[in-house]
Amino acid sequence: MPSSALGYGDPRGRAELREVLAGYLRRVRAAAADPERTVVCSGYAQGLGLALRALAGTGVRTVAYEDPGSPATVSSAASRAGMSAVPVRVDEHGIDVRALAATGARAVVVTPAHQWPTGVSLAPERRLALIEWARARDAVIVEDDYDAEFRYDRVPVGALQGLAADRVISLGTVSKSLAPALRIGWMLCPAALTGAVVEQKRLSDRGSPALDQLALATLIESGRFDRHLRRMRTTYSARRSALVAALAEHAPEAGVTGLAAGFHAVAHLAGPTDERALVAAARARSVGLYGMSACRTAPEPEPVRLVLGFGNVGERAISEGIAAVGDLLRGR
Repeated sequence: MPSSALGYGDPRGRAELREVLAGYLRRVRAAAADPERTVVCSGYAQGLGLALRALAGTGVRTVAYEDPGSPATVSSAASRAGMSAVPVRVDEHGIDVRALAATGARAVVVTPAHQWPTGVSLAPERRLALIEWARARDAVIVEDDYDAEFRYDRVPVGALQGLAADRVISLGTVSKSLAPALRIGWMLCPAALTGAVVEQKRLSDRGSPALDQLALATLIESGRFDRHLRRMRTTYSARRSALVAALAEHAPEAGVTGLAAGFHAVAHLAGPTDERALVAAARARSVGLYGMSACRTAPEPEPVRLVLGFGNVGERAISEGIAAVGDLLRGR
């Protein structure tokens, strides 16, 4: 390790990692990644905060977010940046761009690759409409490239940033691909905002830990990161199949969506169900799940939808957990 790595260094992060990340993201995400406009951060939460504070400095006062989505996370980050946050509905094609335009917001946070929590991918026509909105409104899209590494039966969806690098701040992280405890992420910034984001990073913590950055650069450059992802896609695909099979056996009346990527699926229950009571009863049986209403600002319409995670659960435990949910649905 060079002695220069032991100083404060560039707030953007180590040049070695920024170079490697830019090449990796161009290759696997079709991103317009430039190491000079790449900023290493400590994960999605910090990246979102840096982005919103930089945007607030340019005069942006309102940021929109997906509904359902992560209202508490975005609203909290917006508040700390001195901004207001407004929800915009998501349907089976992704965020409703017409509804977004009606909010008057000049920034929006989206998860286009695999929307949290519905699991839908932003439809091609919506992608183009979203970019057109950003250009017409002089707005910025904050892209959370959530679950992009784990797509199963379909061709991966490219990063939105690759279509409009001047209008998109793209956020990525190793929290899903490696581990959340590593606290390493990155931001691909438009040229006009890079300086403001870097200054916010400098004010926040002067820069991310150098040793961790150099280790990640080595992992990616050596090819071991790619091999790890291939192995894990096989593992998670098997868990996803176990979830689908368990639902078919124990809750055949439930529809399932959101399976194209990521670590969760959405079960659409048939008939009236008390969502809160069901979630509480499942947790009493050591089965963790979410009701969609927990991710919404607006009331959740019937029928009830459950968010079922399978990333850190073995196949046998998945089957047992869904069996317990099936028993609860049948009143047992």
